[in-house]
Amino acid sequence: MELLLQVLFAMTVIFVMARLGSILFSKFGLPGLIGEILIGIVIANLTFGDINFMHDILHIDFDSEGYKSEVYTVIYMLAELGVIFLLFSVGLETKVKDLLGSGKAAFLCALLGVILPFVAGLALVLAVGGYDMNAAMFMGAAMVATSVGITARIIKDMRLMEVKESRIIIAAAVIDDVLGMIVLAIVQGMATSTDGLDMVDLIIIILKAVLFVVIAIGVAKYVVPKIYDFFDNRKRAARAAGKIPYTYNKLIIAIIVCLGMSCLAEFIGLAAIIGAFLAGMLFADHAWEWELEQKVEAITSFMISFFFVNVGLMVDISSLTDVSVIILVVVVILLAMLTKFVGCGFGAKLGDKSIDKSSFSIIGVGMMPRGEVGIIIASIGLNAGVMSGDLYTVVVMMSVLTTIIAPPILSMLFKKKYTEQYEIVPEDRI
Repeated sequence: MELLLQVLFAMTVIFVMARLGSILFSKFGLPGLIGEILIGIVIANLTFGDINFMHDILHIDFDSEGYKSEVYTVIYMLAELGVIFLLFSVGLETKVKDLLGSGKAAFLCALLGVILPFVAGLALVLAVGGYDMNAAMFMGAAMVATSVGITARIIKDMRLMEVKESRIIIAAAVIDDVLGMIVLAIVQGMATSTDGLDMVDLIIIILKAVLFVVIAIGVAKYVVPKIYDFFDNRKRAARAAGKIPYTYNKLIIAIIVCLGMSCLAEFIGLAAIIGAFLAGMLFADHAWEWELEQKVEAITSFMISFFFVNVGLMVDISSLTDVSVIILVVVVILLAMLTKFVGCGFGAKLGDKSIDKSSFSIIGVGMMPRGEVGIIIASIGLNAGVMSGDLYTVVVMMSVLTTIIAPPILSMLFKKKYTEQYEIVPEDRI
């Protein structure tokens, strides 16, 4: 009973503080996740005399050796489930037909926007020294990520979803998500290989990752429509016979598939979030009709707060007083922004020769925000014991700051090119 009381108390305090932090930052036009991460940092460092808020009041204890207090174990599992449902909800917005019909410009934009950041992150960590190849690969994978949610929100708010640049950005971000999942699968598989990695092992890991993604896309394209038609035909037949058709709870089915594919991904040596993301893709074509997005969002909005607070709990704030770490943060941020700008902009230009300088800039900046995806990859690396606390902090800072820096620049570039959208004409006047 005492443990249950401690768990419920910690959950209540963390959730309330996280939501307050999210609401506060949202009022300033910033992503709420930043407020939740900062709340985690505050909780980890808040003291009242000799009393530490995290250890003595919330009974949250953990160390780098893998020890977790019982209360923290519950919080940690909620955080992990939150990430699974977050990636499931991202998958629900990723339609296979949009992925396959995205066009040459979007595909090359995403491809170069994955290759350049990965190589830059990998090379930088190896050049700095003191880190092994696994840590360098996780840094590269974290720099690959693009948070489509951040950019899509800006585009929607500006009512520019139909312009060429917006269509390329959204399509490229979808492809980027899929390529990012494949990169993460390969990196995690290589990092968790205990007997060293030879060429055969590497090929097996790549094949597993690619096959898992391709099979899921194939099921989403060819199998799911048949299942949907089967249930739809049964419903019509029942109505034609004057019977009340039996209705299935679509959310329950979706959750079962999400958890099952997450479990399968973990079982074959990939990250659970890859399975969750692909599970979402299976339902993407009917997510709006079945109201899955709203229902899953309710689950995600509760659990994901624990993830972002946990991100803050694991940030070593003392490392930010180290000049070398600060320099690394600045270099990583500049590299993260530059490689996405050049890679995505140049890729789009290769695919569509009509892309001019202003469109190049809009596409490049639109793909910059890392948001939650980079943080998730860093968390996987930290929990696997591959990334050090310093590198983890660097990735978190990179993800947060690119998410803050890119949106106002993107907004300015859009307004500069599409000036007529913001001019007041006589019929706009009251």
